[in-house]
Amino acid sequence: MKYIKDQVNLKEKIVLLRLDLNVPIKNGVITDQTRINKILPIIDYLLQKECKILIISHVGRPKGKVNLALSLKPICENLEIKINQKIHLIKDDIFKLKKEDLFKGSENKIVFLENIRFYDEEEKNDVNFSKHLAKLADLFINDAFSCSHRAHASVSKIAEFLPSYAGLQLETEINALKKVTSEIKKPITCIIGGSKISTKISIIKNLIPKFDNIIIVGGMANNILNYHGHQIGKSIKEDNCESIIQDIYNAAKTYSCSITYPKDVRVGKSMEDKAQIKELDEVTTDDFILDIGPKTICKIKDIIENSKTILWNGPAGYFENSSFATGSYEIAKKIIQRKKNNLIYSVVGGGDTIAVLNQINSINDFDFVSTAGGAFLEYLEGKELPGIKALN
Repeated sequence: MKYIKDQVNLKEKIVLLRLDLNVPIKNGVITDQTRINKILPIIDYLLQKECKILIISHVGRPKGKVNLALSLKPICENLEIKINQKIHLIKDDIFKLKKEDLFKGSENKIVFLENIRFYDEEEKNDVNFSKHLAKLADLFINDAFSCSHRAHASVSKIAEFLPSYAGLQLETEINALKKVTSEIKKPITCIIGGSKISTKISIIKNLIPKFDNIIIVGGMANNILNYHGHQIGKSIKEDNCESIIQDIYNAAKTYSCSITYPKDVRVGKSMEDKAQIKELDEVTTDDFILDIGPKTICKIKDIIENSKTILWNGPAGYFENSSFATGSYEIAKKIIQRKKNNLIYSVVGGGDTIAVLNQINSINDFDFVSTAGGAFLEYLEGKELPGIKALN
């Protein structure tokens, strides 16, 4: 894979830059700017190299039709303020654009194309659409790791028609994930949560041969508790998961990987209730298990204390109610403590996990925080990502 930082001569080149600026927008206001902040380094880098930057991104799922509610306009305005540069948003039909019409005037250095998913050719990975996009630039940079699991025109097919490079953020993401998949410092631990164990089974199976500990928390853990014959009351639970759980234990035994699940819990009678700590044999039929208990937190802290690498994907409980955020906060604090002493390498991914870190203003206290939802998970499953394959 070629990296843009290794490309020497970029002056006056028109760079087609694929970014993921799919941020949440409510009533025209961006409610989470994390993804915008992460693309600032590549913008600064290319401006220093005196490039002209043609940016492609998307918001939401317009399904190939123009939807003004999903315009990139609020993102352009936000980015203008952040970099103190004028940005031009082109709303014209992409098929009518010509390279020589994009950058007019010496002050015009950054141009956005309107939401690329307004064109159904994008998600179809259309060859002609990719060729036309390629005619607008001199080279292509993919700095959207979070879109790289999609075989879309502006992510994978376009690399066939332009010299193509990995951007700074994409390189950082790949290097961070290598440290939890192939270039591992052991002991290594995975803390994994979420509501459905079936959506994470491929990840768990792929990681077990490489990891020393898998800690299962969140709604997923209810399936494990139920499997072991414990009462889980009205807690969230996925049906027909016994064989999946048995597969996990069989694989863990084969590769000497320890599986940890809650030993005590915090429950409520509703999602809005105050937390009550209970032993597993004290859970009643009208309880919701919504967080891990103090004994479980201590066990997890001990494992983190003895780990050199940690991967965290999924909160420990229903953190939206502060009464059930204790487990997630305590896990975060322990990892941060180890990180500050340079005793652990930490990778965090998943929207809910990032939301937990934002609540305690700790997103910068980890070695790497991935915003790449599906791509992050598919990489951990060991799948080949089309956007990465296209750069090789």
